[in-house]
Amino acid sequence: MMKQFQQMALFILLLSVIGLTACSNDTKTEPDAKLARTKEAMQLAVYKSPDCGCCGLWMDHIESLGFITKTHHPADLNKIKHTLGVQRQYQSCHTAVSTEGYVFEGHIPAPVMQRFLAEKPQGALGLAVPGMPLGSPGMEMGNKRDDYDVLLLKKDGSSTVYERIRH
Repeated sequence: MMKQFQQMALFILLLSVIGLTACSNDTKTEPDAKLARTKEAMQLAVYKSPDCGCCGLWMDHIESLGFITKTHHPADLNKIKHTLGVQRQYQSCHTAVSTEGYVFEGHIPAPVMQRFLAEKPQGALGLAVPGMPLGSPGMEMGNKRDDYDVLLLKKDGSSTVYERIRH
């Protein structure tokens, strides 16, 4: 009985080693450092009011496209925005911060954020969609859609249009 158990254990161990060897030789399953960095970059701390429904809808949108969020409800949201360098004219209802320190202010579409994180524009603080444009992620209102710009916020306090959203 003991000999059968030992043989079975050896057989299972051998199968495990063969399986691990096969997996490690398969480039499709081997972890890619760039992919790991991208997944880490897609982790966001989101600062918002606990009562804001559109912020939650925006979080649902970005999570559906691969972002991982951790929600924070600070007592003074404006202080967080100020500390992060988000000037009043660029502010919206929520602020997200990547593990790399990039700031995402407002209802920014997830694909635009993904492109930004892949490009990492030099001198960038992050992106912003000031206000709460109708039709932006989290602000869907049937067929009502505003055209809006996603702004590239720069560390020097200036901004440029990063992407124009037109409907």
